[in-house]
Amino acid sequence: MAAELVEAKNMVMSFRVSDLQMLLGFVGRSKSGLKHELVTRALQLVQFDCSPELFKKIKELYETRYKKNAESVPQPHRPLEPLTMHSTYDRAGAVPRTPLTGPNIDYPVLYGKYLNGLGRLPAKTLKPEVRLVKLPFFNMLDELLKPTELVPQNNEKLQESPCIFALTPRQVELIRNSRELQPGVKAVQVVLRICYSDTSCPQEDQYPPNIAVKVNHSYCSVPGYYPSNKPGVEPKRPCRPINLTHLMYLSSATNRITVTWGNYGKSYSVALYLVRQLTSSELLQRLKTIGVKHPELCKALVKEKLRLDPDSEIATTGVRVSLICPLVKMRLSVPCRAETCAHLQCFDAVFYLQMNEKKPTWMCPVCDKPAPYDQLIIDGLLSKILSECEDADEIEYLVDGSWCPIRAEKERSCSPQGAILVLGPSDANGLLPTPSINGSGALGSTGGGGPAGTVENGKPGADVVDLTLDSSSSSEDEEEDEDEEEDEDEEGPRPKRRCPFQKGLVPAC
Repeated sequence: MAAELVEAKNMVMSFRVSDLQMLLGFVGRSKSGLKHELVTRALQLVQFDCSPELFKKIKELYETRYKKNAESVPQPHRPLEPLTMHSTYDRAGAVPRTPLTGPNIDYPVLYGKYLNGLGRLPAKTLKPEVRLVKLPFFNMLDELLKPTELVPQNNEKLQESPCIFALTPRQVELIRNSRELQPGVKAVQVVLRICYSDTSCPQEDQYPPNIAVKVNHSYCSVPGYYPSNKPGVEPKRPCRPINLTHLMYLSSATNRITVTWGNYGKSYSVALYLVRQLTSSELLQRLKTIGVKHPELCKALVKEKLRLDPDSEIATTGVRVSLICPLVKMRLSVPCRAETCAHLQCFDAVFYLQMNEKKPTWMCPVCDKPAPYDQLIIDGLLSKILSECEDADEIEYLVDGSWCPIRAEKERSCSPQGAILVLGPSDANGLLPTPSINGSGALGSTGGGGPAGTVENGKPGADVVDLTLDSSSSSEDEEEDEDEEEDEDEEGPRPKRRCPFQKGLVPAC
């Protein structure tokens, strides 16, 4: 049976358009379309519904065309035109178990699982495969449909490209038994990814214009546009995998997907995957397991950054690193950065993963350069510093790899802002008495407990002048006194305001 199947496929691939139309008309299938579409339909017919009558008809058409012995296995008469679908995907268990039968069903170009014989075509007809970038929040379990180009069927701007596939019992079981991330959303999903048909490098998800996705009989929601706050800037649409699971038949029945898209000159490819969606907490746990950089390696990196450059006239003796996350302005809990970043400053991995889970950008908040998940590391040295230094928001790395907390600015802000001048007679040693601050915050001298300016032990007390008061304060007080005198003349006498200075104290002018 396998030999007959291969023979029938080889015969079909050598047919001309008229032969293909006769074969498809014989079984009641659509005869319209380009040659590669007719070949695709015929191959699908051979793969899933190759009855003895159909095999006899294929041989008859072939013998009529080439007049050769029907017992020999024919080879293609001439090189075929490149097909739109170049998938040779033939993973065990991935071929639908349900035969696709019925008259007048136009099976699409995108259905590629039955194209097992295309691997025998000349190598020059095969194009390099389109590759998509790996997404950190999605673990691929199975590839249901390899990236396949969306081919316009006519000159209309709005095109439709259908695709059919069926899940295996194992895949259905994986979906049903997976946990729910949120109500109605399973962790194991069937997702549709769309990208540019560019084979030079892995492609990011990119939607074509006017995209709409229909699964069986219902339309699937597609991410909308983000509004832009900047004038003159068009809103952007977040292009990410489209979850189709909730609209699919979770059985061996065939699912039909129709992609509507705008044909404006650019070429796009679509692919179907069975994936397991991860959360930010799962990625964080994985990063803590495999992404921690040893403190000694981080210390060596600090030394490398601060190493003296003989060609430079400026010597760097230290570099400051903030313990505050630049994303949320809170103290770091899991200090993290990309290995490709040139700076020592870290950001918090917890908030970074949460933000990329909502809106994936994977850009470093410090240097604004790409910081993908697979390049993230946890700084072991800074993690140790955070546990040892709890009362500082900034540290400084020194040339030898050591560090010290930065508290000077904070301490200076708590110290007196000016000097205190003590006026009065000196003691027997020619020294002035040292002023002190009593419990109420008032200034006094250490010579006794009496108020400043009083006579103590037969000697007058010292006058203490607070130089922290400037002349503007005195002028303001004088103006207020004048205003009070005017108010007394108009409204009568008022109680006198208590003098802000103690007896014996005068403001510095």
